[in-house]
Amino acid sequence: MFKDLIENMNFEVAEAHCDGPCGVYDPSQARVEAESVLQLTKKILDLKYPADGDEKAKIAYHNTLTRFIAIKEERAELAKHHILVLWTDYFKPAHLEKYPNLHEIFWKAAKACSSCKQEVSLEHANELMDAIKEIHGIFWETKGKDVPWFTAS
Repeated sequence: MFKDLIENMNFEVAEAHCDGPCGVYDPSQARVEAESVLQLTKKILDLKYPADGDEKAKIAYHNTLTRFIAIKEERAELAKHHILVLWTDYFKPAHLEKYPNLHEIFWKAAKACSSCKQEVSLEHANELMDAIKEIHGIFWETKGKDVPWFTAS
């Protein structure tokens, strides 16, 4: 019954570059999340384990460490989401012609997000920031705008 209904309906084809064709994209969303990952990584590495015998301080340490890790994980996943939205919804074949390494840039950025979740590594957090900076430059170049790179921290 539904097959007959669908086959007999006259649909116009609509095409869009994303799930919701709002046209609003900006790599700054990924930058903010990646910057949080970098700052939390630094905070985790700076945490000092309390002296033996101070159980209250140990509990506070574990609470703080757990919170920092949970937020770092969440922010790395959000950065990955924003990177993948740009990669899959904004960039088009014409962009690949001008930037033939575009897929590799995005792949490395997404992999850096995963590495930031798997480890506590300043190297990976900085690699993520560098990848997003490169994406930022390419993105705004495709828009014909000169938007400077900046960080909030």
